[in-house]
Amino acid sequence: MLRIENLCAGYGDVDVVHNVTLDVLPNEVVGVLGCNGAGKTTLVKAVMGLLPRVSGQVSFLDQPVTGLRTHEIAQRGIGLVPQGRWIFPKLTVRENLLMGTQAAGGADILDEVFDYFPVLKTRLSQQGGTLSGGEQQVLAISRALCGRPKLLLLDEPSDGVQPNLVERIGEVIPELCRRSKLAVLLVEQNLDLVLQSARRCIVLSNGRLVHAGAVEPRHSGKGEHPLARYLSPAADAAPDFRPENIQ
Repeated sequence: MLRIENLCAGYGDVDVVHNVTLDVLPNEVVGVLGCNGAGKTTLVKAVMGLLPRVSGQVSFLDQPVTGLRTHEIAQRGIGLVPQGRWIFPKLTVRENLLMGTQAAGGADILDEVFDYFPVLKTRLSQQGGTLSGGEQQVLAISRALCGRPKLLLLDEPSDGVQPNLVERIGEVIPELCRRSKLAVLLVEQNLDLVLQSARRCIVLSNGRLVHAGAVEPRHSGKGEHPLARYLSPAADAAPDFRPENIQ
């Protein structure tokens, strides 16, 4: 579905992401973990053509998308839910969802979004900016789904969201892959959300890939999860970059 090879990306003359390689298979949820400043959002922006300088190769459905403009990448079938949500606050919920359909040529709002997040159906005439933070997040996800993507990039969907809605998002993500034949790249520093949703993940530290492999479920009574050490405050200061961590 998505293939990233030796990706370097940054701003001006400064690389933030260094030689990252990653693939996402059809109907798969892949997590991207890391502390603040690890390069997670830069990776997403590079995939979506939002950065001025990118080297390496990004392919989607076996076709290169490196160098395409953002709207062209969206029309190929990649949807983005950016960090901070970026809904249209003065538009109603219905109008926000209709904006999302433009990537699919102005199609109708998907009924499935109300199956996943029924709260939106009761708020269709309400301005997006008056919703709670969690409701704005599910609106941003639903808006992206209305574009009928084949791959969804979720950048920090748990940021500023109440725990019950984070849990619901964690339930919806794998359900999307099953019902909508969708693949998801889940960028997070919320380990519990990645453990709930993904079966495979990579970890970035200082813009470099320091771990890749299957996601082991959390087992009660066995102490801290092995991936938690990459999310501690000291993790970026001394990344554990060892060959045995790359599976």
